[in-house]
Amino acid sequence: MTDTLLPNGMKNSRGDSNYFRKGCNPFAQTGRSKLQNKRASLNQQIIKEMRMRAGAENLLKATSNNKVKEMVLLELSYVNANLQLLMGQLEGLNSSVEVYQNTHETANIPLIPLGLKETKEINFSTPFKDFILEHYSEDGNSFEDEIADLMDLRQACRTPSRSEAGVELFAKYYSHLPLMESRFFAPNRQTGIFFTWYDSFTGVPVCQQNLSLEKASILFNMAALYSQIGTRSDRQTIVGLQEAISSFQKAAGVLNHLKETFTHTPSYDMSPAMLSMLIRMMLAQAQECLFEKTALPGIPNQFYSLMKMAQEASKVSETYDQVHQSMIQTPVKDNVPLFWSTMSQVKTNHYRSMAHYFVASALLDHQLGPNDDEDKQEKTLSQVYDRLPEGRSPLDILKKKDERERIGKAHIRRAILGHEEALRIYGLCHHLNKLEILEDILKASHQRSLKKRSENDEEEFTDYTEAPDIISKTEHKAEMEVPATTKVKVSDFFQRLVCGLLISFHSHCCFFVHVGWCIQQVTADGLKEGDYIVAVGDTDCKWSGVSDVMRLLKDVNEEGIDIQVVSMMDSNPPMPTKSATFCGNLPKTYSMICLAYDDDDKNPKSRKVTKKSSFLSWGLKNKLKSASTLSLPTADHASTQPWNKPYPTFPSSSSYNNDSVLY
Repeated sequence: MTDTLLPNGMKNSRGDSNYFRKGCNPFAQTGRSKLQNKRASLNQQIIKEMRMRAGAENLLKATSNNKVKEMVLLELSYVNANLQLLMGQLEGLNSSVEVYQNTHETANIPLIPLGLKETKEINFSTPFKDFILEHYSEDGNSFEDEIADLMDLRQACRTPSRSEAGVELFAKYYSHLPLMESRFFAPNRQTGIFFTWYDSFTGVPVCQQNLSLEKASILFNMAALYSQIGTRSDRQTIVGLQEAISSFQKAAGVLNHLKETFTHTPSYDMSPAMLSMLIRMMLAQAQECLFEKTALPGIPNQFYSLMKMAQEASKVSETYDQVHQSMIQTPVKDNVPLFWSTMSQVKTNHYRSMAHYFVASALLDHQLGPNDDEDKQEKTLSQVYDRLPEGRSPLDILKKKDERERIGKAHIRRAILGHEEALRIYGLCHHLNKLEILEDILKASHQRSLKKRSENDEEEFTDYTEAPDIISKTEHKAEMEVPATTKVKVSDFFQRLVCGLLISFHSHCCFFVHVGWCIQQVTADGLKEGDYIVAVGDTDCKWSGVSDVMRLLKDVNEEGIDIQVVSMMDSNPPMPTKSATFCGNLPKTYSMICLAYDDDDKNPKSRKVTKKSSFLSWGLKNKLKSASTLSLPTADHASTQPWNKPYPTFPSSSSYNNDSVLY
């Protein structure tokens, strides 16, 4: 086998060597693998409930017996209730972000990764061998190793390691898909191969014979893996923060490529609205990491540095507010985890409050002295505010001590209120309550603002001056980045199939007529431009050079000679067959093919699928204030972090359906 490692001592299914493919680890027993295991199990339960619901709905339409109808309606109520419970459990998996975080003695605010989409195992062997014999007139059994390599590569993509090697594994398989499509997926012939992928948010299966779903799902998982790499990065170091920033920007770039290239995906998690929200979330987390990178060395306790950090924090708050607004829009709000939208609200308030704290510190801790640049401070302050309280100017605030203190205290009040709101929202989501580190950081920020107020002798709210909003501004804006590994150069597994001489019919048409060759074609449509000559008479010329083939053709007598050609399939296939229903109420959305297909019945002849119109159209396209520096609030724990606590043990993989994933 290609691309194998030998250090783990695990035997493959054929027992010919000890290996597993580079970039995957199918035997991992980490918290992340257990979550994926649980996701696979939930997917199987969801599809079974949906099959029951589909059968009950069909029976309800077919029967006219009132008693039967009552029984069916009762059964439907139970099935729908079970589906809601399963959807809730799946939402809980998407909210279990603690196992993805990096563990460190001083931890940061947790980030949100994407979970990998699950798929079923596929056997390419019989369909590909039949097609090779029918279309290429080759013995399919001679390509067993190539087919096995392809299947191993796809199987490895179900258990990628959380590293660049895992991303390269996805990229390698993604690069093989166009080659496989051009060779085996004829537009006018069904292969009988069904690609089934489960929605990462709802568990709803989508099943198609078209490779477009496979390509889109691989891209989604590539973006998800980048988000997990970014979440795991050590954000207490510059190197770790840079890795996180790059990973989230690449995740956004891959998601944007997916959105622009595959424009009508039947899976809800890859719908344009959901992808737009996910792109915003990845960029917001990249912006948050950029802010942390700026603050990591320490924030100089100087007027200009504090004002700069206030605008940087305001930028992070603004990006998370945009994420939250996209999460509460229809139809995204119906299926986005509550944990995600709550976390975006918490961060919106938290970073906005930090911005007000920095401005308050700049105004209260630093007075305009004779050696200070008055014009520069006035310009800086005017660029921070979108408006000023009526009757006040930036210069008045800077020069007049009373005005400076009044506005500074107003900012402290807004910081305190904002932190209290963040803590209140935190308490509303039970999934957030598992993140003790987040609560500690929010409380530390709140206490720091309260301490700042007490230092400035404000016992009561005697002044109701409203602090102005802070204009968001950043020197380093998070941008989408399409990674170079989206596509990589690969060696075609099936390059032995067509390696003949490419010859242009039009450029030799007159020569054919004058010489009077008799061409007995093997394709139904006749010899055409782009065909491959693989044999001249009894001579195999797959590996012959141009001069050798031309010599064979020139030696033809008046009786002519038979030549064999192989025609490449049409590069512009018609629209793929629709294989899924799609409606506004997502729990009603399911794949008719997938529900009709029995997992225990592996005979493809038993599947009866009604062809529908096309559904996919693929486009082209802790230190508080010190004399010199300030730092971000953190939570210091001598003990292990919450995500290092013993995790509930899930059922063993042997109890799962054979189609479940072990990662």
